[in-house]
Amino acid sequence: MGSVNKAILVGNLGRDAEMRFTTGGTAVATVSIATTEHFTDREGQKREDTQWHRIVIWGKTAESIQPYLTKGKQIYVEGRIQTREWTDKEGKQVKTTEIRADRVVLLGGAGGERAPRPQRDRFASTAGAGGGADMSNDMGPVDAPNDDDIPF
Repeated sequence: MGSVNKAILVGNLGRDAEMRFTTGGTAVATVSIATTEHFTDREGQKREDTQWHRIVIWGKTAESIQPYLTKGKQIYVEGRIQTREWTDKEGKQVKTTEIRADRVVLLGGAGGERAPRPQRDRFASTAGAGGGADMSNDMGPVDAPNDDDIPF
C-alpha cells in the first residue's frame, strides 16, 4: 500500500496574506492560521490550546484569493505537509514545516477591515508537479442554497 500525506485545517488567519513571486513569475501567497482546541483538564479547568500553521498557496489561486486573506478571516485548507531546509544569510540551517495548499475555501469569520466579498466564495487548486505549474481549477461559484433549492 502507498502512503498518504494530507492535512485538513479550519482556522483563522493571524495576519494578512503575504504575496511574492518566484523568479519565473509564479505567485506564492503565504499565510499563518491558528487552530484552537478547547478542553477540560484533569482538575476540571477549561483550557484551550492554539497551534499555528504556515500555509503556502501557489499559482493563480494565490493571485486570486490573496486580497481576501485578511487577518481574522476563517478559512478551510486542504493540502500536504512539507518540510523545507535552507541556509539563511547568517549561515544558519533553518527548517520549516508548512502546508502546501491544494484547496482553500473562504469561510465566514470576522477580521478588521475586510476586502469586498468575492464573486466566488470558493477558490481551489490542484497540486501539480514542479510547484511552478498553473494549479488553478475552475470549480464554478458556490452559492448558499435558497428556499427553492431545499426539497422538503
